[in-house]
Amino acid sequence: MLLLLNKEISCKFERCAGISASRLQLLCKLYQVEEISQTLLQKEIGIDGAAVTRHLKQLEANAMVTRRTKPEDNRITLVSLTDYGRERIITFRQERSQFVDRLLQSFDEAERHQLADMLRIMNGHISDMD
Repeated sequence: MLLLLNKEISCKFERCAGISASRLQLLCKLYQVEEISQTLLQKEIGIDGAAVTRHLKQLEANAMVTRRTKPEDNRITLVSLTDYGRERIITFRQERSQFVDRLLQSFDEAERHQLADMLRIMNGHISDMD
C-alpha cells in the first residue's frame, strides 16, 4: 500500500507542480545553501550520481541552477541556485503545501499529528535497518 501511495503521490504532485519530487528536493537543499559541491549535494539528498547530474542539467537548462568548476580543483563541480531558481522554489513550496493540504483534507488536526508521528517512527525504523 505504501509503494502504491508513493507512486500515486509522486505522479499527482509532478502534474500539479510541474516538477518531480526529486528535483524539488534538490532545489530545496540548494535554497538552504549559497553553493554546494555536486558530490555533497548527491550525498545529502541520497540520490545516485547519474540521477543528480540529469536533474541538474535539466534545471540548468531551465535557468534555475548554475554549475561551475571549483577554481582550486577542477574535479569538483559547485552548484547554486540562480535568482530565478530562488523565485521558483518559493512557488514550488507553496504548491507543495497546497498539495499536502488537499491530500489530507479529510483528516482533522489530531489525525494529522498522529500520521506525522507514525511516519517519523517508520522513518526511524528504516534508518535503523542499515
